[in-house]
Amino acid sequence: MLNEYLIVEKSALPDYFLKVIEARHLLESGACAQVIDAVHAVGISRSTYYKYKDRILEPSQLTVGRKASLMLTLDHQAGMLSRVLSVLSACRANILTITQSLPIHGKASIMLSIDLSQLTEPPDELIASLDAIDGVEHVRLLALE
Repeated sequence: MLNEYLIVEKSALPDYFLKVIEARHLLESGACAQVIDAVHAVGISRSTYYKYKDRILEPSQLTVGRKASLMLTLDHQAGMLSRVLSVLSACRANILTITQSLPIHGKASIMLSIDLSQLTEPPDELIASLDAIDGVEHVRLLALE
C-alpha cells in the first residue's frame, strides 16, 4: 500500500499542488464557504481542485496505519471483554467502537474499531497478544487504515 506514495519536497512540485492545499485550508477554516470562492482566492480552476483534492495530503493528514477493525470470537464467560480491553489498554490502543453479538452456543463475536496511533507494539503483536488470552477463540484483522 505504501509503495503507491512518494514523499516530495514542496519546492519540487508544481505550484497548483500547493494551491489545492491552500484552497482546502480556506474551506476547512470557513474563510470560504464554497469551492468556487476558495479556488478563485488561490488562483486555480475548480477542475484542478477536484482532480487533486483527495490525492494531496500534508503529513498531519496522513492516517495510514492508525486505525484498525478487528473481529474476535470469545467464549461466553464473565470478564472476557474486560480481559480484551485490558490488553488493548496496556498496548495503548484507543477503542473507537465496540459491537458485541448475543452469545450463541457459548460464543460471542466482538467487532472492535481501534486507534493505533499511540500503540506501543506493532499491530501483529497486538493481535497475537489478544489471541493468547484464555477464552479468545479467534482474532481476525478486518481492515487497517
